[in-house]
Amino acid sequence: MTLKEVLRLELEQMYSVTEALFELVDDGSLDWKPSTGSNWMNTGQLIMHCATACGSMFRGYISNDWSPPEGYEMPEGSEFEGLPPAEALPSAASVDNAMGMLKRDRKTALENLEKVDESRLLSHSFAPPWGGPEMTLFQHLLMSIWHLGQHKGQLFYYLKLQGQDVDTHSLWGM
Repeated sequence: MTLKEVLRLELEQMYSVTEALFELVDDGSLDWKPSTGSNWMNTGQLIMHCATACGSMFRGYISNDWSPPEGYEMPEGSEFEGLPPAEALPSAASVDNAMGMLKRDRKTALENLEKVDESRLLSHSFAPPWGGPEMTLFQHLLMSIWHLGQHKGQLFYYLKLQGQDVDTHSLWGM
């Protein structure tokens, strides 16, 4: 198995499970967020973030095209100057809107993965544009999948806290 095949399988699994969780989100709950603590995304912001969390990262790391995904408005002042507060992040207009964006994000990730030469995955090391340690292209791409996975897990708990019937099978796609 090649590294590209590993990434492709990880992408497919992560997107499949995330899509299944999106199907459990109700348009009426897009404004919901946890009542304790601070700097939480609401459900609409979270699904929008999931829907744009990986494909544009693949495009950026592989092609150095860091433009935002179609339909995504970057928060003002977020050009790698740091993370904006959760309240400043864009929200999905509807679950259907976010689902469409998630499907485009998946397509973007897979199309960009196909473009990359296998030999570049371990031979090309660099830091991301916003700073941080140098890593191989493979590591950056894998961390992009983990980024989606982290927020998929957050969505799982949002759904659980909203009373949805989710369990381990929902989280892992079993």
